[in-house]
Amino acid sequence: MPDAIELLSTRSSCKAVALTAPDPSAAEIEKLLTIACRVPDHGKLAPWRFILFEGEARLAAGAAIAAAFRAKYPDAQAEQVAFEGRRLAHAPLVIAVVSRAAPHVKIPEWEQVLSAGAAAMNLVLAAHAFGYSANWITGWYAYDRGVLDALGLEPHERMAGFIHIGTPSGPVQDRPRPALNDIATRFTG
Repeated sequence: MPDAIELLSTRSSCKAVALTAPDPSAAEIEKLLTIACRVPDHGKLAPWRFILFEGEARLAAGAAIAAAFRAKYPDAQAEQVAFEGRRLAHAPLVIAVVSRAAPHVKIPEWEQVLSAGAAAMNLVLAAHAFGYSANWITGWYAYDRGVLDALGLEPHERMAGFIHIGTPSGPVQDRPRPALNDIATRFTG
């Protein structure tokens, strides 16, 4: 495994369609999820949960996505509907990170949402540490209530993202990163 600085310096996303087997073993998945939970969580609320999509379950979830797409776009071509049905079938493993943020007497919902985002990022980093690649995707279906209901989300839950995990089928191309001078300032009072 790479050291922490090397890991953080080299992580980049691989397109979901370029992810293939092998994917994490059951023991590795357990470790990935354990690491995903090691995030700031003010109030110890665990304001997130995970849904795993493997094997044929990826296509079953895709059927819900395709049905919602068909309902939104009744004139869509069959190829478009089929494409939507494969949204979760590209990578061999997809883990949905669900935000369970809710009103709380002491903990702002925003902090809970950020915690869910941190859990998703930890999952992406852990996959990289294990030698896999990942891609954090939302897409229209992450915001469609019909899809969320079909995937078992409660009415107050929201999708933080779908983390697609597998082995890259080729070299992963890094994207340009912003210049630090463009995004970092020092407060001078």
